[in-house]
Amino acid sequence: MNLNKKNIIIFLGPSLSADEASKILDADYRPPIQRGDVTAALQDNPDIIGIIDGVFHQQPAVSHREILDALKKGVNVVGGASMGALRASELDGFGMVGIGYVYNQYKNGFIESDDDVAIVINPLNLEQLSDSLVSMEYNFKKMLEEGIISEEEFNRLLKTAKSIFYPKRTYDLVFKSVDIDKGRIKELERFLDEKGIDIKQQDAVDVIKYIKNMTE
Repeated sequence: MNLNKKNIIIFLGPSLSADEASKILDADYRPPIQRGDVTAALQDNPDIIGIIDGVFHQQPAVSHREILDALKKGVNVVGGASMGALRASELDGFGMVGIGYVYNQYKNGFIESDDDVAIVINPLNLEQLSDSLVSMEYNFKKMLEEGIISEEEFNRLLKTAKSIFYPKRTYDLVFKSVDIDKGRIKELERFLDEKGIDIKQQDAVDVIKYIKNMTE
């Protein structure tokens, strides 16, 4: 299948910038998806629609029906990282393809709420202003696996992160709020600086690479 870039529409930001995504694949990159955007995209006759980021609470989220309409028209719909992961976990039985860690977390029931991936962004430049719970939990698990924190400390960190309303959820606020010795916090901050992963960004890259492979 040799697809021209005008036939590939991908909704993303802030998990991955359009500039970074373009280094992997030439496509029609559009802002985070909201209700009606798939219906509008179908007017451009895409072969593939990629859904990475989308709105959750600011505007109505992309509906299941419009994705199903795209699938019925023979459009390949691929999702991952954020809103795309959530919708793929709900619609993979109908043909939507889910990619990545976050998709698998939703699919296997380890996370269920959109709060797990929700963040706040600057509407002008799509800059990320808070941290996602799913990425936090991923990094806390890595700390636990490497023996940097105990299971009790892991549970405290996760409980604290979950207790913070998503627009205000940042590593800095979690570390200031958690009941862990402040001297130990320096170790955790060092781990994030050296080994921390934004799992949504990693999944976004994997979605773009998957779509690229579909075109080769």
